Amino acid sequence: MTRRALIIFAVAVLIAAIGILSIYSTTYQKEGQLWQDIYKRQIIWAILGIAFFLIMYNFNYRRLLDATYLLYGLAILLLLIVFIAGTVRLGAQRWIRFAWFNFQPSEFVKIAIIIFLAGYFSNKSISDLYQPALRFRLFRGFILPLILVGVPVGLVIEQPDLGSALLILFIFIAIVYISGVRLVYLLSFLSLGILAMPVLWHLLRDYQKERLMVFLNPNIDPLGAGYTIIQSKIAIGSGGFFGKGWLAGTQGQLHFLPEAHTDFVFATFAEEWGFFGVSILLFLYYLLIVQGINIALKTQDSFGRILAMGITLMLSIQVVINIAMVMGFAPVVGIPLPLMSYGGSSIFVTFISLGLLANIDRTRSVF
Repeated sequence: MTRRALIIFAVAVLIAAIGILSIYSTTYQKEGQLWQDIYKRQIIWAILGIAFFLIMYNFNYRRLLDATYLLYGLAILLLLIVFIAGTVRLGAQRWIRFAWFNFQPSEFVKIAIIIFLAGYFSNKSISDLYQPALRFRLFRGFILPLILVGVPVGLVIEQPDLGSALLILFIFIAIVYISGVRLVYLLSFLSLGILAMPVLWHLLRDYQKERLMVFLNPNIDPLGAGYTIIQSKIAIGSGGFFGKGWLAGTQGQLHFLPEAHTDFVFATFAEEWGFFGVSILLFLYYLLIVQGINIALKTQDSFGRILAMGITLMLSIQVVINIAMVMGFAPVVGIPLPLMSYGGSSIFVTFISLGLLANIDRTRSVF
């Protein structure tokens, strides 16, 4: 492996191991075989993820350039299957069941859209190099890709999964910007979005409105919608500098904190390992993000550059939103913490994405 690829691999495995320890800590005292199997499933998914990281590392990412529309179509198909035969959990229909494994297509959609946009905005031929103005006019440079991305975003919102939909939209805006599309298009789009907020508010479901209101003031409903974020803050604050120790947390161990092994695993980790442990975890994520940015900046291939930056943005946006969410600095939108939160789809797709990132570094010298 190249030096950067080795760093990405080692850091990703380390973060996944930390996540497994945190998941075990929150579930080992709960009764029932289902809870006892959760950390074991995460171990299996992590091992499979590592295997696919190595496969993607040895796979020439340039082959994806000819499959961008195929991957886009597959993403739409999977989202449509969710509505037909999807599994309903906690009032949301987001999963497709394969034997014992619940696959969440919205996780696959994230990387599929990044690959699609990287192919759409990359230089595929000599004519593309000499006609940048034609490629980046309003319709081809912004409206058409917005429509194409808007289709899966709309399907994800209907599941409902507002967090993943917003993440895909953020990634789209970022990739459009780094691809060189005129800034005025983005500013106009964002301005229209701000002006449309009163209308969009009425389109939100009741629980989504409650989450936004609780974000502004958690004490509005301390035993209802605001309960989880209040317990999350208590868990993080009670960790102190060195934490209470592994298996010694109170909010997680005594089950005061809901979803302590999924979206709020960071709060569990902060309670047990404190500020010191959180600093190390954030440094590990920083290493991943820095390696991704360096790979994107050093490759001469436009497809590889946009793909690397898109993967890095996906990772960094999820980390920022999840940590801000559990600390009460952002609304609760159901974004998992990459490599740490329980969930096979998330950890699987993250390892595949990091494998692609490492592969770009491996083959960048060819271009």
